[in-house]
Amino acid sequence: MTYTNIFTQAFIYLLATVITVPIAKRIGFGSVLGYLLAGIIIGPYVLGLVGGSDGVMQVAEFGVVMMLFLVGLELRPAMLWNLRKPLLLTGGLQVIITALVITLIAKFFKLSWAQAFTIGIVFTSSSTAIVLQLLNEKGWIKLEAGSTIFAVLLFQDIAIIPMLAIFPLLGASATKIDHHSLPGWIQAGLILLLLGTIIFAGKFLFRPVFRFIANSKLHEAFTALALLLVIGIALAMEFVGLSPALGAFLAGVVLAESEYRHELEADIEPFKGLLLGLFFMSVGSTINFALITEHILIILMMVALLVAVKFCVMYILGNFFQCKLRDNLLIAMTLAQGGEFCFVLLSYALKEQILPAVLVKELVAVVALSMLLTPLIMLFYEKVLEPRFIAGFVEGEPDVVEQNNPVLIAGFGRFGQVVARLMLANGIGTTVLDIDANQVESVRKFGFKVFYGDGQRLELLNQAGLRHAKILVVAIDNTEVAVNIVAIVKQAYPDIKILLRVRSRTDVYDGLKNGVKFEHVYRETFDSALHMATDALRELGINEEMALSSAKKFKKIDEDELIRMYKEFGGQRLDDGDYVSQVRAHIKELEGILSSDRDVLVGKAVKFN
Repeated sequence: MTYTNIFTQAFIYLLATVITVPIAKRIGFGSVLGYLLAGIIIGPYVLGLVGGSDGVMQVAEFGVVMMLFLVGLELRPAMLWNLRKPLLLTGGLQVIITALVITLIAKFFKLSWAQAFTIGIVFTSSSTAIVLQLLNEKGWIKLEAGSTIFAVLLFQDIAIIPMLAIFPLLGASATKIDHHSLPGWIQAGLILLLLGTIIFAGKFLFRPVFRFIANSKLHEAFTALALLLVIGIALAMEFVGLSPALGAFLAGVVLAESEYRHELEADIEPFKGLLLGLFFMSVGSTINFALITEHILIILMMVALLVAVKFCVMYILGNFFQCKLRDNLLIAMTLAQGGEFCFVLLSYALKEQILPAVLVKELVAVVALSMLLTPLIMLFYEKVLEPRFIAGFVEGEPDVVEQNNPVLIAGFGRFGQVVARLMLANGIGTTVLDIDANQVESVRKFGFKVFYGDGQRLELLNQAGLRHAKILVVAIDNTEVAVNIVAIVKQAYPDIKILLRVRSRTDVYDGLKNGVKFEHVYRETFDSALHMATDALRELGINEEMALSSAKKFKKIDEDELIRMYKEFGGQRLDDGDYVSQVRAHIKELEGILSSDRDVLVGKAVKFN
């Protein structure tokens, strides 16, 4: 049964969102696929709760306009300059070569040149939302490959703008303004005038207006102004026959260096996310499973061709630019799918009558299936390729040669580097392991002897000299992995001293449970935060000796309480009522103990408002 009432439809869309999207994220599919699945489920081809609605799609497409406005805001000159090589060379060549290859393949299937070229440029786009989420979740965004992937995605997003601009030229219908065709020279003049006005206003008019609204201290007025800006420019671009997304992108670029950029991002982001989610759901609801079943072979063949072409193009480009094997495979496999902007381009291709409706539905299914495959492709890379084929591949020295040093450090990030440098500065032999191959290669250039290896493998630790070491320093950024290393080592060498880096109080409990002595557990932010608080007291005029004394007393009380809380609650859930009550009582007790110093501190402080 299809519901047509606007409030009923809104309820169904929102209910599908809050159920499907969190589940999709939890199982690793990402929010975009969650929205697509939600649309599929409630759409006319599964449950039939909502039907195809042009009104819903028109509202949803505004989410794409907002996304491109935010993309434009991110294009600061400094960032573009840092990414210039992968952005222009890798990204540019990927788009050009992919478009050319897919155009030729489409032409082979007897499509017109306009249709073949349209399909070629549509499939150059990969899924920014899915890829960035996967990279962030797995920590790959910090790798050198992560920067290249981001640059390619950014170029693809930028390339959407000229693609949208040329679609009317490829279309069968004439561009119309107010339902009356205009001579080409008048339309061109209007376009140039509008673009010039947007650039001029962005440089000289928008900022004073933003400043005036910001000084009113009314946040809702600033949000209304941000929405007014995007909607107004989108309407103006539509009036002259161009894509509204093009104007929004241009406005974002113009405001990229504005001091109000971050406020604009914060205000637009919630609307963009909700409307873009609605767009993906609308796309999902249009996936015709009867059509897929009827043309299952051709659709699966197109999915395989799409993934294979995009993988091969990126892999060949990686070899051409002398990318390491590990990075090259990661980049090629990560970008081997269609993206959310494919849906946008396909909807415009249908609107401009470039592609027939049946073909567009088939291509939408191809893009959606390729996106659904992406988490599985990345799982294959992570679980099969990386550990069995790539993990042992580090250029230069072998993974680990037999070592015999008193100190073994697992993890050579920002924390482990400080420890290792101090050891080496004092002439203490130190062996360092790190799981990030790019990090290993990078720090070797600075003269550090770092070996590639997973600290969770006991045989590797033994080869690195664990049996001879007096101290094992576990400086892994991932606390779960760090605690697992402690458990493995303590079982094999119960007497070895382990110095463990952790983040929070609960991580301290995990370390203590696995046999680390309390004095050898280091909370990453605790000492630096305490040092900052001490400096703050000094800046307020407190005597340095008294400030240090207060900090020392605070640290002693906190550590004593941490041990007591571990003995009482270390093996229990830390969100129950008893634990919370104990923490609240400790805070009051701490305030009471330090209250004797409070009057002295306030008396010594300088007067401030």
